Amino acid sequence: MKLLRSNKKAVKPLNSVRKNERTKYTKAGDIPLLICVFLMACFGCLMIYSASSYAAGVQYGDKLYFVKKQLIGVAFGTATMIGTCFLPYKKLIKFRYPAIIIAAILLALVFVPVIGITNYGATRWIGFGAFTIQPSEIAKYAYALFVAAYFAKNHEKVKTVKGVLPVLGVGIGFCVLIILEPNMSITMCVGLLMLGLIFLSGTNLKTFLIILIPFAVAIPVLIILEPYRLQRLSAFIDPWASPKDEGYQLIQSLYALGNGGLFGTGLFKSTQKYRFLPFAESDFILSIMGEELGFLGLLVFFFFCGFIVYRGFKIAKNCKDRFGFLLASGFTMVYGIQVVVNALVVSGTIPPTGLPLPLISSGNTSLIITMASMGVLFNISRQD
Repeated sequence: MKLLRSNKKAVKPLNSVRKNERTKYTKAGDIPLLICVFLMACFGCLMIYSASSYAAGVQYGDKLYFVKKQLIGVAFGTATMIGTCFLPYKKLIKFRYPAIIIAAILLALVFVPVIGITNYGATRWIGFGAFTIQPSEIAKYAYALFVAAYFAKNHEKVKTVKGVLPVLGVGIGFCVLIILEPNMSITMCVGLLMLGLIFLSGTNLKTFLIILIPFAVAIPVLIILEPYRLQRLSAFIDPWASPKDEGYQLIQSLYALGNGGLFGTGLFKSTQKYRFLPFAESDFILSIMGEELGFLGLLVFFFFCGFIVYRGFKIAKNCKDRFGFLLASGFTMVYGIQVVVNALVVSGTIPPTGLPLPLISSGNTSLIITMASMGVLFNISRQD
């Protein structure tokens, strides 16, 4: 992070970029990144089948129910990734305001009866017939685009709280809409993304601390305000105090990870997927991976996750303009933050909260938007 931040002086402001809109794309681009992303999405389909085949057969009469949906997502995600590979990233700056407006509207539609879909006490999706969207997944990337464009255009304002206010205003607005769903995990991701981009923009330490302290205070306040969050916190501290209620999911996740040991039980041989572990194909798919592939298997998986993050930050570091640098950093942070938070949740390191594992968990909104963002990273890597 310090290495990236130290290169900000070499990054050209947006005004100088506009004088040379026709960027030459003579480089081949970061092809290993695209290959890794595609293979991870395919691996996700394999793990979804393993984690969901029994539950899908019992609930829907089709063992491939979740896999079929995910394959559709991989197809659309691959198409969008290829499309964004060849869409000049500098054109995205024109969509900074439409992106946050559309994201805000979608987040608000969650609370509209009939359109908003509620599952397990949370209203996080909007649906039109059989078609559903999770707006918070879109909002993260729309926010990263807006922040990159704002700081590229107003790079001289980053050292004052007043100059950072638009970024804070949009970010807090998104966080409020997301926490009302309620969705504490995505709220945390957006908050961490906000802080990360402000830091990388080149702000000074005083301004950063002024912004950081209220956020640090807000976390315990948000937990105290909602009884269910306090229950989850107590379950996190001692899950065996309520093994059939709030502590149940975490206990089952720990059983899965413990059962996997060093080498795992073998692919398709999980026992927790037999409806012991809730959301085994989505939020807690990492637990099934740990059970079947073992600790060593998870190390290999996290190596490839780290590879994607490394390539993303390397692309940002080598980018010649401020907008591309911040956009690549933002999209990379969205992926990296979500992987880390999901891993911390399933391992019981932080209180349990619903959050998909990017490219792996069942859910097409997350899959498609993540793959599209990786196409943007590839396009940035092609600039001359």
